[in-house]
Formats: sequence, C-alpha cells, structure tokens
Amino acid sequence: MRRGSQIALARDCAPRDALVADLTSTDTHGAAYGLRQSLDTIGAFVGPLLAVGLMLLWANDFRAVFWVAVIPAVLAVLLLLVGVHEPPQRPAARRSNPMHWLQLQRLQPAYWWIVAIGVVFTLARFSEAFLVLRAQHNGLPLAWIPLVLVAMNIVYALSAYPFGSLSDRISHTRFLALGLVVLIVADLLLAWAQSWGLVFAGVALWGLHMGMTQGLLATMVAATAPADLRATAFGLFSMLCGLAMLLASVLAGLLWDRLGASSTFFAGAIFCGLALTVIAARPAIDGTADLTRAPRR
Repeated sequence: MRRGSQIALARDCAPRDALVADLTSTDTHGAAYGLRQSLDTIGAFVGPLLAVGLMLLWANDFRAVFWVAVIPAVLAVLLLLVGVHEPPQRPAARRSNPMHWLQLQRLQPAYWWIVAIGVVFTLARFSEAFLVLRAQHNGLPLAWIPLVLVAMNIVYALSAYPFGSLSDRISHTRFLALGLVVLIVADLLLAWAQSWGLVFAGVALWGLHMGMTQGLLATMVAATAPADLRATAFGLFSMLCGLAMLLASVLAGLLWDRLGASSTFFAGAIFCGLALTVIAARPAIDGTADLTRAPRR
C-alpha cells in the first residue's frame, strides 16, 4: 500500500519500462505507458485509502494491515511468473557491460535531448508535498489534507491512458509543450490561491499535466534508445531526474522559507518556461519537428 506522493519517472523501474516497450508495438507505446501510469496511480490512492479503512476497522492494528499489504505483492510476483513472457532475444556473441562508455556512446543525441528535457521538466515540478503544504497554508483542516493527494491522483489516473493513447497520433514534443503549459497554469493558480477552491483547481491541473506527460516521457525514452539498451537508458533517465527532483525540492523549500509560499510556485512556472524554450530550440538546431517519432512496424 503505497504512498500517494510520487516522484514521477525518477522512482520508476527501468526493467519494467523496458519490458513494456519490448512487449508493445512502437505505434502503441503511448497508450501502453499511459495505461501503466493510470493503473499505477490508482494503486497510489486506493492503497492508502484501504489502509486507513482497515486501521479504523481493526483498531489501529498496523501489523494486520501490513499482512494484508503482502497480498498484492504476492499477486504481482505471480503475475510476473505466469502472465508475462519476454519476447525472444537474439543470440549475442558475448555479453557486454551496458554501462561501459563504449556502450553509452550508442545512445544518440536525440536520447540525451530527452534527458535534458526531463531534467529541466523535473526542476519545474518539485515534490507533491508542497501541494499539501499549500493547502495547509491556506487553512484547510488537517483531517482533510489527504484529499489533496487523492484529488491529484484521481485526475492523474483518469487522464493518463486517454492522453497516452492520443500521444501515439500526434507530435510528442508539441504534446509535451502543452503539458508544460498546463503546469504553468497550475503553478500560477497555486501561487495566487487565497481559497481552497483555487488550491484544488491548481492541484487538479497538476494531476492533469502528470497524466499528459509522464507516460509520454517514457514513450520518448523508449523511442530514442537502442532496443538492447532500453533498461540502461531508462535507468540513466530516472537517476538524473531523481537528482533533479532532489535539487528542485531543496530549492522549493528554501524559497518557501525565505520568500513565502507563492515564490515556490512562481519559480516552478519559470522553470516550465525554460523547458518550453529548450523544446522550441530543438527543431531550430536540426530542422526536425519531432525526433521521437519512430517509424511504425
């Protein structure tokens, strides 16, 4: 039973994302990652709600709740053993270290551009804990604070698959830019919010932008990495975005303490603008509107 707050792709499992790419066709990667994000997010808010209900039912017997949490973990392992079959791998003459610099040289500039976008994007979207702090700062009663993350994750879960499916049919970079625009609006609402209604509107848009972009970023990584280096590519992407998330959260905390709550969200909007600038500059560099669109197979 997982925590509701998520650190986007930085906490994702690289082998799992590589396996999704291997088991789906190129023209359905967006839908596949969107569905995975949606189901993942449903667990993120249903699990904690179930835990709260069981704690109330069983008089705070947390040991019993943890035993219940073992059930989905066992089911997940059984599904991997019984229901998931990896595609046949082509025989290789010898195995090589994927982290060797000669192997990493095979990661093309298009991949590193996606990494750069992901890092700047993560700087714009600090920890969701600040959404909780914003609601509390605006006077939301403590008992209702968990609804902030529940609301965000409901919007995230409902939007991830439809937007993932849509991303298979339109330009990835333009769709990512649209997701950044949504995040800018969310940041501005949260910066200016003086009521619970505006806070929850900003939180809902935050969840919407997550649904628009998180599966899309995974799709873009899969499209730009060699098939035999996908897990390595996802691992590097997640590591660098995780470091960016740590830096973003530290900066957000410092701004909150020194300049006030609004400054944190204004800074997020500025980083969104920087990410949009990077996206807009890419076509001018190589004349390509969208490097991440792989040919259909």
